[in-house]
Amino acid sequence: MKRLLSLTETVAAVFLLLIALLTAANVASRELFGFTLPDWFDGSRMLLGIALFWGIALATWHGSHICVDLVWEQLGPRGRRWLGALVAVLCAAYFAPVAWMVWVKVGGLGGQATSDLRLPLSWFQTVAAAGATAAAVFAIWRALEALGGRKLEEGCEAAEAGHGS
Repeated sequence: MKRLLSLTETVAAVFLLLIALLTAANVASRELFGFTLPDWFDGSRMLLGIALFWGIALATWHGSHICVDLVWEQLGPRGRRWLGALVAVLCAAYFAPVAWMVWVKVGGLGGQATSDLRLPLSWFQTVAAAGATAAAVFAIWRALEALGGRKLEEGCEAAEAGHGS
């Protein structure tokens, strides 16, 4: 599991880096040479979508979504485990159809491409769809782990301890 999470973190980080590099290169080329990079806008939008889906997958696994711990604080360990499982099931119920619809969109792209370089949009959308699928899988996995009684890093607790986001 650690290797899968490490890969997920790497994918999200690489695409954030690519966004930064593409934006910096476009600004530099525009200021220094007077032209913009072809497809920089479409490329940055597609890369952002990829980074967001893979980041959501990580947040789902770590349980580090926005936390309101009013109920959480009142529960004991067993109640927290059940609440964590319920939240994970709700996340899975949300992310599974989202992942499905992103894959449907990938299937319906046909030969659509970016405007300048004619890069197929399906390349970008497929990587984003894989991130959406990872979010759904991580939510299901997290629910099963919680229902199985395993202690998971909880987002609210980890954030208080300085280990989460």
